[in-house]
Amino acid sequence: MTQKRKCFVSYHKSDKAAVDDFIEKFGSRFIRRGMEMTDDIINSNNTDYVMKRIRELYLDDSTVTLVLIGRCTWARRYVDWEIQASLRQPANGLPNGLVAIQLGESYTTLPNRVSLNVKSGYSKFYKYPKSQSGFDSMIEEAFESRTSLASKIDNPRDRFSNNRTCP
Repeated sequence: MTQKRKCFVSYHKSDKAAVDDFIEKFGSRFIRRGMEMTDDIINSNNTDYVMKRIRELYLDDSTVTLVLIGRCTWARRYVDWEIQASLRQPANGLPNGLVAIQLGESYTTLPNRVSLNVKSGYSKFYKYPKSQSGFDSMIEEAFESRTSLASKIDNPRDRFSNNRTCP
């Protein structure tokens, strides 16, 4: 096993059962960050302030952002904000590596910010891992991208102001 990385876990709350199952299978392979966040944990309408607090409270010591892709992950504003905050390069460090993993075979719609970074080559989108060593490789590759591929980050300033409607 490679060194355990500190991973911020981003997901849609409707996928909590599938996320819990994923954590049960792979949670021993990384150090979790952000699992206890709720939608309104930072009570503000100022998205710059909310993103600053997400970074300070949940992302500060993480090195990889793991986006677990469910049916409506693409529609959640906090997922967009968490990814945007993850990709910002802090003054004294590196941005987070970014990896997206399907929670189910039919879940293929990525949050826009993940899609942009898959297209740029900074991030990867994977099917559900078949093994712990396969998962380890995904995390390690995202960790390494922080230095080797940081110039490919595509992180536009625009962000969701509200959740999108998921059918």
